[in-house]
Amino acid sequence: MDSTPALSTGLIVEDQPATAEWLLARTLETFPDLQVSQAGSVAEGRRLVASQSFDLALLDLGLPDGSGLDLIRLLATQQPQCIRVVTTIYTDDHHVFPALRAGAQGYLLKDQPAHKVAAALKGITQGEPPLSPTIARRLMAVFAEPVAERNDAVRLSPREKQTLTLVAKGWKVSEVAAHMQVTTNTASGYVKSIYRKLDVSNRSEATIEAVRMGLVRTEI
Repeated sequence: MDSTPALSTGLIVEDQPATAEWLLARTLETFPDLQVSQAGSVAEGRRLVASQSFDLALLDLGLPDGSGLDLIRLLATQQPQCIRVVTTIYTDDHHVFPALRAGAQGYLLKDQPAHKVAAALKGITQGEPPLSPTIARRLMAVFAEPVAERNDAVRLSPREKQTLTLVAKGWKVSEVAAHMQVTTNTASGYVKSIYRKLDVSNRSEATIEAVRMGLVRTEI
């Protein structure tokens, strides 16, 4: 039984005109009655989200004035009923996991055949997360990896694991410090130690490691 509400309004955020038209064609093949608005930048997307309500959004990540992640977060907060789908060419963990953590509910690759994109979009009506096969296999591989600690050198202390969990959820260092009832310098020290032990250099990489270790879940 179809548990997904009827879709009436859609948003496509894509800065390349030819690609935007291609995505529009795929969307209308699947949802002929969908009223679709289009934007070519984060700023244009923000204006549309502020003035209209959407049931479906196809969002590029690399936009001229910023990241599509900002629009994903905005929609997740202000229009949670909107099905948020990334449409991109990037398949690496540095793009996939931050997008899912930001609130994306699907991840489609623009360089796959048109019929596969249309089929993935059609799956929305059956409650299936719209995922390109490459991304689905990547997620399965990640969550199939053992959660066991890699080796003695990589082991994190309980406080470091707690810090990593909070950082992966998007908390600022000052918020981590307040929650753990330690100074900001101490929390910052935990973060530096985590980065060193896990051999990562930024929050996105740390988030990926937290997912791999089973400290946080990525819902799709």
